[in-house]
Amino acid sequence: MLLVIDVGNTNMVIGIFSDGELLESWRVATQVERTTDEFGILFKELLVFSKVKRQDIDGMIISCVVPPLRPPLEGLGKKYFNLEPMLVEPGIRTGMPIHIDNPREVGADRIVNAVAGYHKYQTSLIIIDFGTATTFDFVSAAGSYEGGIIAPGLVISAEALFRQASKLPRVELLWPKSVIGKSTITAMQSGILFGYEGLVNEIVAKMKKEISESYPREPSPRVIATGGLAGLVAQGAKAIEEVDENLTLDGLRIIFELNREEGKPAKSKNL
Repeated sequence: MLLVIDVGNTNMVIGIFSDGELLESWRVATQVERTTDEFGILFKELLVFSKVKRQDIDGMIISCVVPPLRPPLEGLGKKYFNLEPMLVEPGIRTGMPIHIDNPREVGADRIVNAVAGYHKYQTSLIIIDFGTATTFDFVSAAGSYEGGIIAPGLVISAEALFRQASKLPRVELLWPKSVIGKSTITAMQSGILFGYEGLVNEIVAKMKKEISESYPREPSPRVIATGGLAGLVAQGAKAIEEVDENLTLDGLRIIFELNREEGKPAKSKNL
């Protein structure tokens, strides 16, 4: 069985695969202070509530955009699973050319999403990941990563409003029934969610226009959303065609299998 871990700035998403099938998945808060032993306790507790035994896990891959957490997670693999974790980092084989100025700048999670998306859909894609930041990435029909956009995430945008406007309360992120709010709470919900709907729809429209002009042979890209808030935003953002909550986990599995087949991660100028 394969243990996959995607560490983001806000959440850590964990999955266990068996023969390509996702058996278990969890989303927990990212805590930079966690030690190897604290991770060991966390994973032991998670496995207690699953059908998986620790000794059944024979592979492990980590994607991490929080550098302080990389050493304790590597320690987790070695101490608690007796495994050398595979790391998504420059040099690992992804099978995907990266056509940007500096391929090493691209976040590991974005490449993992791109690999998973292309593997699943085999066509031109715009992949939107709703995390701490919201990223929009373009993958060509030939399977190359062509670049993207980074915007402030929905939650941190809302948090900035709550923090800086002292008289405004924290509100639950729910779609209001109308754009014009009849209370402070519904007015804030409207501004946050309809505002973000506009951001998503407009950026996707501009990306599609630029793709049609700069890549005239490309088919119209399919728009896929992932991340913890993808389902919520997709309720309003008509530009989103499909929500795939496990896209990143699937990408980690695909990259692990690709590199295991090669025997070890191959050195490459691409990520």
